[in-house]
Amino acid sequence: MADTVHRPGLDAQGHIRREGSLARVPPAFRPVVSAARERLADTFGTRLNGAYLYGSVPRGTAHVGRSDLDLLVTLHGDPTARDRNATRALEERLDDEFPEVDGVGTLLYARERVLSGLERHDLGWFVSCLCTPLSGEDLAALLPRYRPDALLARETNGDLALLLPRWRERIAAADGTEEARRPLVRFMSRHLVRTGFTLVMPRWNGWTSDLTEMAEVFGLYYPQRAARMRAAAALGREPSGDPAVLASYVDELGPWLAGEYARVHGVKAPRPD
Repeated sequence: MADTVHRPGLDAQGHIRREGSLARVPPAFRPVVSAARERLADTFGTRLNGAYLYGSVPRGTAHVGRSDLDLLVTLHGDPTARDRNATRALEERLDDEFPEVDGVGTLLYARERVLSGLERHDLGWFVSCLCTPLSGEDLAALLPRYRPDALLARETNGDLALLLPRWRERIAAADGTEEARRPLVRFMSRHLVRTGFTLVMPRWNGWTSDLTEMAEVFGLYYPQRAARMRAAAALGREPSGDPAVLASYVDELGPWLAGEYARVHGVKAPRPD
């Protein structure tokens, strides 16, 4: 049963509030955000349905030279290989020109997919609650309000068991350098902390995107693994390239978390390949 205490991140009706806004973008990041908006429009033209920011930049918590710029783009029609190549080129140019950001990442989706029933409690929720409109149509107006319940937990992060083999492949493909492993540590650390948080989210009955707070909430319900999750949260902010960390994620913490998630919430509905 969920706690009855009113938790952070919810409105008066118990729905997850949309986080972030353009007004919260730190001044140092406004030039790269403006450039991203203009270049996305130039890249996709009339096929661009909407562009969004997410992550620390629109939440106002980004650190110059350490935080990445996260973008989500919706298109009229499915993204093509040409679209993805053009996006990678755009990301590289922004990363090279703006030292304020430590990497640029863009998610590309068809408008129809975001609004589909299959994605209602995953990608749809993500756009509606965690993305800040940058340009174009805001699809949140066509999506429902969301509560931090077991359905949302299952459909957002109930696929960790499927991801772990892919993570092992990515680790094996890295060139063995600190520089190559550091982004993997950051990405996997963040993913595991968020999965740990959503595992207990319905019981805690609230929402946060702060990695430290996510780890602390997880630790309330799994105290024997609290220190491990706190360490992952720290590496999600300041990653190392330690190969032992990656090994522990795919051989220990990840498999345990995937099994516990399936036991508590079930497995995410299958998606097309």
